[in-house]
Amino acid sequence: MKRVLVIKLGALGDLVLAFAPFAAIRARYPDADITLLTTAPFAALMESAPWFDHVVVDSRPAWRDLRGLMRLRRQMAGFDAVYDLQTSGRSSRYFRLAGRPRWSGIASGACWPHDNPQRDFMHTRARQRDQLRRAGIDHVPDPDLSWLAGGGPVLPGAYALLVPGAAPHRPAKRWPAERFGALARLLAARGLTPVIVGTAGEADLAATVRAACPEAVDLTGRTSLPELAGLAARATLAVGNDTGPMHLAAAMGCPSTVLFSRDSDPARTAPQGRAPGQVRVLRVDDLALLSVERVAASVA
Repeated sequence: MKRVLVIKLGALGDLVLAFAPFAAIRARYPDADITLLTTAPFAALMESAPWFDHVVVDSRPAWRDLRGLMRLRRQMAGFDAVYDLQTSGRSSRYFRLAGRPRWSGIASGACWPHDNPQRDFMHTRARQRDQLRRAGIDHVPDPDLSWLAGGGPVLPGAYALLVPGAAPHRPAKRWPAERFGALARLLAARGLTPVIVGTAGEADLAATVRAACPEAVDLTGRTSLPELAGLAARATLAVGNDTGPMHLAAAMGCPSTVLFSRDSDPARTAPQGRAPGQVRVLRVDDLALLSVERVAASVA
């Protein structure tokens, strides 16, 4: 295999869960020219990764956008093998667009089909391991993420990351910001500086937390993904909703408590840590019913 393409689109959490498969594909083809096809928010992060020679951005053209589809077709041309780790309806249609190369995924006609009837019920990591095993890649260990560990500001003293945001179109995934504020007060009383992270659009959540705990540091909208990874690697702990930054914190080895509602299933999508017991999941149907005391007890 001289040229290999890996496809991974989707959200940050999905991308982080694919770090181990990325590393396994690189280990399988150490001398190949490997390209990642991803979406624009993750291009800079993946350009820094040791697993890829090139990163190209899928602009996700509409199926009626012939010019955009032709551009995508050129991006996908000439590969000896393609590992579709997105395995969506859209990415499966890329099989024909790419000229029907050797393909790992769920596309009809793939030479390495992931046809496990239980795939839709498996955790993402287990599903991807099984997919790669069926394509001849048996070893998918935790990846070396030392290339991410040094980023971000170096904060004085011990601190805890708080992640009060989540996908804005899924409000049921958010524990009330006021309770993050109450938790921040408890953490500050323990000698941990609460550090709030998230997107610039979540600054109002940070303001609510800081209103309850002025000692908290607001870094919403002020960290790149590599910087966030470095902050997580040095944090004492992290607490947050089921959202991408918590996947990144868990991957960096940070002791993490992740809050789930009935809106998502941790059996399929929970962040994966690097050691037993590192990641704790608290799940309630309605996060409005989750008490501060229960969350605080999980990080005692």
